[in-house]
This record gives sequence, structure tokens and C-alpha cells, in this order.
Amino acid sequence: MSDKKIVLIGYSGHGLVVAETAKTSAMNLQFYTEKEAMHINPFQLDYLGFEGDHTFSSWDEPFDYILGIGDNHIRAKVANLIRHKGKNLLSVIHSSAHISEHVSIGQGTFIAKQSVVNVLARIGDHCILNTGCIVEHECKIANGVHVAPGAILLGNVTVGEQTFIGANTVVKENITIGKHVIIGAGSVVLRDIPDHSKVAGNPARTI
Repeated sequence: MSDKKIVLIGYSGHGLVVAETAKTSAMNLQFYTEKEAMHINPFQLDYLGFEGDHTFSSWDEPFDYILGIGDNHIRAKVANLIRHKGKNLLSVIHSSAHISEHVSIGQGTFIAKQSVVNVLARIGDHCILNTGCIVEHECKIANGVHVAPGAILLGNVTVGEQTFIGANTVVKENITIGKHVIIGAGSVVLRDIPDHSKVAGNPARTI
């Protein structure tokens, strides 16, 4: 693991979970960025300003970066900015996550506590695999996907970029879900879902 100091982009909501995971994983997390300094700062991080401002000077420092942004679109935009600046984007993985040795995980991805990623799964860049989710064997998760807490993707599911899979959703094996899809919490997905769809229910239907 690098000894470089680490900056967290986004320090509220989901970002607090990422911060706690980074700290408990002995990552050298020291700083955060937000549009303004946070009154709630449980991990005593130093405020650097907002990464989107033209006055943000920390790009010149030898820092690595992690993502604390829950929104898929904004997270992808910030990930691209970090790469454009030539900086390292690190993944954060909780020590209690169960991850096969035979998987691939992209840059800037967050894998939360008690998550499971099984053999030959492929996880893209800047994804979120949230608390207790299960990604079964041979699943293919594109960049920027968020799998919410408790969701289950059975074997050989394919998920397109920046799709959101709601909490406690179950996706049947061999299903293909398109890009920029939103699946409501508790859904049961039994058929393929095209790009840009919004679905919910048991079985999941367009809403």
C-alpha cells in the first residue's frame, strides 16, 4: 500500500462510510474535499476546499484520492477529473468483504462490509458494492454501477455503466441489465432490462 497521503472526495452520507472503512483499513486518509467545511467531522480530517474550484491547489501535491460520492453521475465525473489530473484513484475494500482471488476490480471502487464477490466476477471502475450485497460468479459490472445494501446478483449477470440496483433487489441468473438503469428497492428482476429504464416490483416492471 502506498505511503502517500489520501484525499477523500465527498465527506457526507456515503462518504462517511468510505472514510470509516479507509481508516479501519489503515489507509493514510488525511484530507477531504467538499463545497464547504463540514461541521460533523468524526475522523478529524483536514479540509482542502472543493476539487471543482479553479482555486483548488492540492492537485499539485503528491496525494492519492478515494471517492465518497454516492451519486453515480457525479462520481463518474469526479473520477474522470482525477484521472485528467494524473492522480491515483484508489479502491477501498472493507476487511470483512468476502472476495474471491479470481476476480478483477477496477480503480476507485468501494466494497463495503460483509459484501460477497465470487469467482470470475468482473467489477469496473468507481463502482459501489454496498453493505452485504452479493455479486455471484461470472457477473460483469460496468463502470460506475451502485449495488445497494443487501442486493443479490445471481450468476452471470451483466450490468451496464452507471446503473443503480436498489436495496434487497434480487436479479435472476444470466440477466442483462442496460446502462443508466434505476431498479427500485426490493425488486425481483426476471427479464433483461434495456438502457435508461426505471423498474420496480416483483417481478420488476417499467415505472
